[in-house]
Amino acid sequence: MSKKRNGKPSVKREKDFSRKIFKILSKDPNKLFNYKQIAAALELNDTKSRNEIIKELKFLASKETIEEVERGKYRVVSKADYIEGVIDMTSRKTAYFVSDELEDDVFIPTGNLNKALDGDKVKVYIYNRRRGRRPEGEVVEIIERARVEFVGVIDIQKNFAFVSTANPKMYTDIFIPKNKLGNAQDGDVVLVKIDDWPAKADSPFGEVLRVLGRPGEHNTEIHAILAEYGLPYDFPVDVEAYAQKIDTSIKEEEIANRRDMRKVLTFTIDPKDAKDFDDALSFQVLENGNYEVGIHIADVSYYLEEGTLLDEEAFNRATSVYLVDRVVPMLPEVLSNFACSLRPHEEKYTFSAVFEINEKAEIVNQWFGRTAIYSDQRFAYEEAQHIIETKGNTIPQEISLTGEEYQVGSDIQQAVIKLDELAKILRRKRMQHGAISFDKVEVKFHLNEASEPTGVYFKVAKDANHLIEEFMLLANRKVAEFIGKQQPKKTFVYRIHDEPDEDKLFNLQSVISKFGYSINFKSKDLISKSLNNLLAEVQGKKEQNLVDTLAIRSMSKARYSTDNIGHYGLAFDYYSHFTSPIRRYPDVMAHRLLQHYLDGGKSVDEQEYEEKCKHSSDMENLAANAERDSIKYMQVKYMLDHKDEEFLGVISGVTEWGIYVEIVSNKCEGMCRIREINDDYYTFDEKQYALVGQVTQNLLQLGDEVYVKVKNADLVKKQLDFQYLGKKE
Repeated sequence: MSKKRNGKPSVKREKDFSRKIFKILSKDPNKLFNYKQIAAALELNDTKSRNEIIKELKFLASKETIEEVERGKYRVVSKADYIEGVIDMTSRKTAYFVSDELEDDVFIPTGNLNKALDGDKVKVYIYNRRRGRRPEGEVVEIIERARVEFVGVIDIQKNFAFVSTANPKMYTDIFIPKNKLGNAQDGDVVLVKIDDWPAKADSPFGEVLRVLGRPGEHNTEIHAILAEYGLPYDFPVDVEAYAQKIDTSIKEEEIANRRDMRKVLTFTIDPKDAKDFDDALSFQVLENGNYEVGIHIADVSYYLEEGTLLDEEAFNRATSVYLVDRVVPMLPEVLSNFACSLRPHEEKYTFSAVFEINEKAEIVNQWFGRTAIYSDQRFAYEEAQHIIETKGNTIPQEISLTGEEYQVGSDIQQAVIKLDELAKILRRKRMQHGAISFDKVEVKFHLNEASEPTGVYFKVAKDANHLIEEFMLLANRKVAEFIGKQQPKKTFVYRIHDEPDEDKLFNLQSVISKFGYSINFKSKDLISKSLNNLLAEVQGKKEQNLVDTLAIRSMSKARYSTDNIGHYGLAFDYYSHFTSPIRRYPDVMAHRLLQHYLDGGKSVDEQEYEEKCKHSSDMENLAANAERDSIKYMQVKYMLDHKDEEFLGVISGVTEWGIYVEIVSNKCEGMCRIREINDDYYTFDEKQYALVGQVTQNLLQLGDEVYVKVKNADLVKKQLDFQYLGKKE
């Protein structure tokens, strides 16, 4: 990155002076600086340094990086080399600068970060543009910090303390003055806030906000996960008090304003441990032989009034967070588990999508609006699945929610069987239309009373899950279509999913080809068909989880937006989230907007709703990261108790520093470091995506089955280190 003068690179000058001078000028691009002001800013007052600054100013002006506006007075040349964007830190203390204005990300060396942290919105100056060299950038201004609160372990010295975080992207520890320790003890896990980062300080200065507990303790680590992502774990007192005062009684005068469906057969199907029931299905056979299927969703917006304290709290949270051992709800329990939960044998206010459907699962008629329902029965997925599989009406004791064998009424039995038939037709049509079937295996834990993991099991979606899924998809799609097709165009909250990135698909192709699979790139339809074939072919094979994970990573992220581009993964032109308002704020917005338009209201402000959509997408990502971390934490905790066991695993990643291995029996992933694989001297071969033994030419590559043991389990970093025992013959 050195510039040449008289044919010789002047590395020192550029590093020591050019950048420093440039930084001073670019912090105030409209101000004129002379050499004295720059010398003062650099705290240099000797003649030699001043002469050096004068020379450097002339040099930078000759390169048109700065301009001499008046004699001896300079300012930065205002041009497009200053770009705003976001810092994406690597774990090696370097970063990439990501901006919508740039096609490629720009590398930022450690020395050019200038106190920027991961996720910060910054202004960057880019060097080496249009010169056939890799561009590099330098942060010249931090516009907005992504976050100022961090979780870490405190190390208390005599007169001060430092907090170091387990986050690999946080490259500095945080200095805590003695008067800002709160009641923290040495070694505690704490939540700290950065207050300041003085110009000459290596580390930012902060204060302890909260002590979370001792490292490795269960509640400490779960609260640390939530605090790491800025997620709450309880409701403010005033919000809880507000929620308690809401009148949740069902009133006849309110039912009179709704479509009364209390006499129509209605039931819910949910996980056996569910506490909040968002959705119910009603079913009746019409006189013409068609079926009326109602998808009834808790009418949260009736209780959650816009602009109230409770509404603000729900919007800020935007989603419930599902950790392994607990749910952090979007709404207080009085609403989420009681008033809005569609519990059996209780009357409830709902918002419904009601369809007349024929034998071919075609929609003949549709109706949207507010309703009142009465749920006749609550099923667990296992109970509904038993009815589907046996076509009988006896629920055996071992899967019964009540713990006793019982008989289901023949009307409900027939409804479940018919809804399953219709759902299968809807699913088949969806797949033919190009939808992609991601049935990724979910890792679940058996927990004891102390929330310790005693076992691992995999949750697999069966017909009963697909039944509910298909009717929820139908409601979401039809609501979005109903508003999306209206003229003049109306603002709405869509759930959108862009087409996959071709580069990521080519990367996926290079990995799956090792297992004998391929993707057909000839057309959009053939890509989705071959992805579906791939996901079907790997079912039950050792490489399934690896291929599923890589396929999901090759996809764009689904998000919320007012700009409808359709949903690629579901192959829908219109799609929204309407069916889970207890746990997702965008669904609440969809309910409010649908009612507003049903009442003849004009289109709402698009910009305002786009900002709400962005916030909802951001919070969804944070919640997903916290959920992932809680699973990793539980996996590490589980493996702590199985340190002496030998496990069969699949190589799930290969890097220059070692191999990642995922254990087949519990999906726990850990690292075998290259220097600790002792049966040969291995080097990383990028082309083969493999480690190659120099003596034996033995290959360790993606998908290979190997035996490992736990070497180290770090609960704080949520990391497993494995000892490599050998390849499966």
